[in-house]
Amino acid sequence: MEPFRKDIRSVKGIGEKRAQALNKLGVFSLLDLISYFPRRYEDRSSVKPAALVQDGESVCISAVVADEPRLSRIRRGLDVVRFRIYDDSAEVSVTYFNQPYVRNQLQRGSSYRFFGRMEVKGSRRSLTNPVFESEELPAGRMSVTGRIVPVYRLSSGLPQRALRQSIRQGLDSCRGQIPELLPESIRTGYGLMAAEDAYENIHFPQDLPTLDQARKRFVFEELFLLSCALGSRRKADHAGIVVPKPDFTPFFESLPFSPTGAQRRAMEEAASDMASGRQMSRLLQGDVGSGKTLVAAALIWQCFQAGYAAAFMAPTEILAEQHFRTLSGILGVLGVRVGLLTGSTRAREKRELTEALEAGSLDLIVGTHALLSDGLHFSRLALTITDEQHRFGVEQRSHFGTGEHTDRGAPPPHVYVMSATPIPRTLALIIYGDLALSALDELPPGRQKVDTFCVGSAYHQRLLAFMRKLCAEGRQVFVVCPKVEEDEDSGIPLTESGKKLLSAVEYAEQLRQELPALRIGCVHGKMKAADKDLVMQQMTAGALDVLVSTTVIEVGVDIPNAALMLVENADRFGLSQLHQLRGRVGRGEHKSYCVLVTDSESEEARARMKIMCETGDGFRIAEEDLRLRGPGDFFGSRQHGLPEMHVADLGTDTETLMKAKDAADRLLALDPTLSLPEHAALRDRVLLLTEKLDGTLN
Repeated sequence: MEPFRKDIRSVKGIGEKRAQALNKLGVFSLLDLISYFPRRYEDRSSVKPAALVQDGESVCISAVVADEPRLSRIRRGLDVVRFRIYDDSAEVSVTYFNQPYVRNQLQRGSSYRFFGRMEVKGSRRSLTNPVFESEELPAGRMSVTGRIVPVYRLSSGLPQRALRQSIRQGLDSCRGQIPELLPESIRTGYGLMAAEDAYENIHFPQDLPTLDQARKRFVFEELFLLSCALGSRRKADHAGIVVPKPDFTPFFESLPFSPTGAQRRAMEEAASDMASGRQMSRLLQGDVGSGKTLVAAALIWQCFQAGYAAAFMAPTEILAEQHFRTLSGILGVLGVRVGLLTGSTRAREKRELTEALEAGSLDLIVGTHALLSDGLHFSRLALTITDEQHRFGVEQRSHFGTGEHTDRGAPPPHVYVMSATPIPRTLALIIYGDLALSALDELPPGRQKVDTFCVGSAYHQRLLAFMRKLCAEGRQVFVVCPKVEEDEDSGIPLTESGKKLLSAVEYAEQLRQELPALRIGCVHGKMKAADKDLVMQQMTAGALDVLVSTTVIEVGVDIPNAALMLVENADRFGLSQLHQLRGRVGRGEHKSYCVLVTDSESEEARARMKIMCETGDGFRIAEEDLRLRGPGDFFGSRQHGLPEMHVADLGTDTETLMKAKDAADRLLALDPTLSLPEHAALRDRVLLLTEKLDGTLN
């Protein structure tokens, strides 16, 4: 691998200026250069008679220059070259803007291959700025016609031709030296092209079938490398505290309801992990209202039965207090001693909790990131649970309950993370590849179905009347806006219909004027935590009828009395985010509704709203969100450690991912550290990828 880490300036033809342009694209080494794959391709391999070309079709034609190219200077800064070409079927007018040198490169009476977008108006055909080359030149690896041509993402000062030349030089410089990362048994078993052939044909394909084979190879390799990197982390798991699996009958009998089959299955999976002698690292995915907290309570009870303690961390004080109440209600009757520690906990209470934790007189501590405080010691800690873990940094999660926080010399506690954000299995395998997966795929009996409707802003007065009606019945309403404050964006943001996009603050003020009889509050992420918590407490206590908010209420807020979720400019939210917002209602006994307001006429927006109205299945919605928006936009940021995929498409390559992961798992079972000589090149690439992943994740 060492030669491939060489600086690109070592490649023939790449000087300082071109190297700087390549650096802007993230290309620094020879490996980066040959791995900088095209973003698309243009099929210029077949030549078509001009008369058969349709309007707007990009095509390659073989034609003779009919007259001398004429250069005209229309005005300063605008030069135009015009001439005619013809083949056996038709004549075509050709125009070049600001390319005066073309006049000297084309000879009347000579034949050339032209590639461009044909414009057809009646019997008149024309090409603007087509690429061309002489018919006398055979179509070769660096030709711009007569073959499939790669098109790359560029930076300023680096045209396509120059980038293609650099990649050609890079490939030539390592001919016969490209290591085969995939073990032969895996490569042949899955029918994959050899590495050197794949690199050649991903950049300069002979034909479309060969290009497909090259892409197939790199999709598999990319996902295989990622699976090896994440699998290596799993192989490095530590021995864990043995927490014997109890008879859960007393726990179940203490409940006023019976757990679902999915809940029992998730409990069994995690309970077996904790009893195995290996440290558990498991993710529980569950849709809104699927009962993840009950599963967590069962595992805490398992620890309690064995004489151990547990810690439960939530991302906000509101959520922490909510979990404290819920878990105290479930576990308190079974004798479990529960404490709450947040940033708002008074100094005296915090001191008492700290002493109780160290003395072992608490069985469960629920809190926020305050649980990560220096000087906090968890006696007998066997289990850490993190709710909505994607809202914490991975580094925070990995340090939760380790080091000075636990008993000296004791194995690390078991790790259980929960998420109510449904994630497509493809992404879950990538983002949480170091965790085993459990899923709650059924809702508890009695969970309300939320009727969902999509309307335009013209329905505003009818929506106001509906809000009055619900509040008169004693219900409460959420209204969500995409903006926080008026100055959040530069200028005046507009909706597609040309109306001003109201912020949460402005919308709340407008509603106070339109609905003067109702008690209306506003909460958003720019408020101080104490002010935000006060408003949320007022909503929880029923002191507010309507809460206008940004997406700070997206996850975890539990107000059973809320019966309407109204989302303004719903087209500005992702599907999964809309589903989370909808999950804030329908949590009690009252019939609940979600209304999505948008004037957008875009096809994608209509498709997303249609899905929301058709289904309440968060996992189906997540799959559709991934398909429509792509993995890069699924979460709206890179903070979740989602690696950049160069070839693989996480929305469509699910089957290949499963095959690659299975192959990686089998290889790591035989050679966990990839230390065998035949795996040396693979080990180097996995280590390189691990470094990048660590940089992204932390």
